[in-house]
Amino acid sequence: MDIILQALVLAIIQGLTEFLPVSSSAHLILPSQVLGWPDQGQAFDVAVHLGTLMAVVTYFNHDIRRMLGGMVTGVQTRSMNQDLNLAFAVIIGTIPAVIFGGLFSDFIEMNMRTSFVIACTTVVFGLLLWASDKQGNGRLELDRMTLTIALVIGLAQAIALIPGTSRSGITMTAALFLGFSRVASARFSMLLSIPIIVAAGTLETAKLAVSGQEVPWNLMVLGILASSISAFLCIHVFLSLLERIGMTPFVVYRLLLGAALFMFVGLN
Repeated sequence: MDIILQALVLAIIQGLTEFLPVSSSAHLILPSQVLGWPDQGQAFDVAVHLGTLMAVVTYFNHDIRRMLGGMVTGVQTRSMNQDLNLAFAVIIGTIPAVIFGGLFSDFIEMNMRTSFVIACTTVVFGLLLWASDKQGNGRLELDRMTLTIALVIGLAQAIALIPGTSRSGITMTAALFLGFSRVASARFSMLLSIPIIVAAGTLETAKLAVSGQEVPWNLMVLGILASSISAFLCIHVFLSLLERIGMTPFVVYRLLLGAALFMFVGLN
């Protein structure tokens, strides 16, 4: 397959899976292992991260402005407000992933980016997502988010360093178990993604800068555009349909994907 077409497919996959509970890392690793596609390189990783960041920031620009405004008001009045509380919750929820990522990312990169690990985590965390959804669509909304709850969700997010877990899936699972509604769980998961994507993109950019690699600007532009458009559409459709469809379709998909991966591992 032509490298441009491969890049387009991978960028769309990144955009579609970044915010769904199905693991974007699994879907980006698998084409190379199952189809034999070449790695698109660090520049392309930077591009698709930038694309998904643009999508989520654009979609949640109102929430972001409110959190920033809440920070300013909080400093001026020296008091807590709802928007400042949500901003702190996002910060607190990000810290565990940053710490564990710094400690274990190299180990995970070298030992856990395999089809077998992805198959196991795809099934196990898919079943956990099903259990959290079936316990009942909670009633709590984001105005009930506390820093303690955010830390618990952040600890769950750190588990997503293991490929196949799904960062969005595990954070939604934790929020659902803690009594939040499906939409509130999804929205907080997506807000949590912003600093994580910024951190990942900054790290990849730093690696690219010191590597001295030639930057394929055509692939980067393609990656940014395709991932941002597909991610924005995915966020909109997902949040619009979530209350009606619940998590079951994504659980079924994960189980089917996991079964297919186990078959692939068994044949190799």
